[in-house]
Amino acid sequence: MTTHHSGPGTMAQHALDELRRAIVSGRYRPGQRVLQEEIAESLGVSLAPVREALRALEQEGQVVYRPRRGYFITELHAADLQEIYALRQLLEERAVRQSLPALDEDAVERIALAACDCAEAARRGDVAAELEANRRFHFNILESADQPHTVRLIRLLWDSTEPYRAMYYNSPEEREKTVEAHDEILDAVRRKAADEVIAALDAHRDRALTTLTHILAAD
Repeated sequence: MTTHHSGPGTMAQHALDELRRAIVSGRYRPGQRVLQEEIAESLGVSLAPVREALRALEQEGQVVYRPRRGYFITELHAADLQEIYALRQLLEERAVRQSLPALDEDAVERIALAACDCAEAARRGDVAAELEANRRFHFNILESADQPHTVRLIRLLWDSTEPYRAMYYNSPEEREKTVEAHDEILDAVRRKAADEVIAALDAHRDRALTTLTHILAAD
């Protein structure tokens, strides 16, 4: 088996998965310090793979390193979220207009399956599974072979707000609203109605931004 040096090693991948779970479950909230020793001890590994995992999360914008203080979950302000969501709106509209005409039946079924998995996870209150299915739903709509740079930038923007998306999905009401939004988006995708897909995605994104802005204000 060939080892690819670009990705984290097995132990670091294990630590990365654990850190993602901690962020998604709300165990680590924005602004909180990540206790490397605690994670290493709970996983039975040395500090090296934990640091490697944290460097991977830093690349994604999910954690920040502060000299002599360590790693902290990235804390965003309302203005940061507004800028990120405005950029997503521009890039995702571009992506949809490119990808939608080329979606075949198999692709549409993959999107429908992701919507179904997302709804099922929402019913169970499994935030990690819902976030994974939600991401699959959106990127199956947005991805197309002829625009890799657009999709790469959209992924970066999504990654940078993952701790906040986890907070959003920890609300049962928002989980329910997401399922409704996905049904509406899927219906427009099936009809290849680009303007309707974009309008439904915009409404879905706006609701998330409004809810997250309120969460930030409450904090």
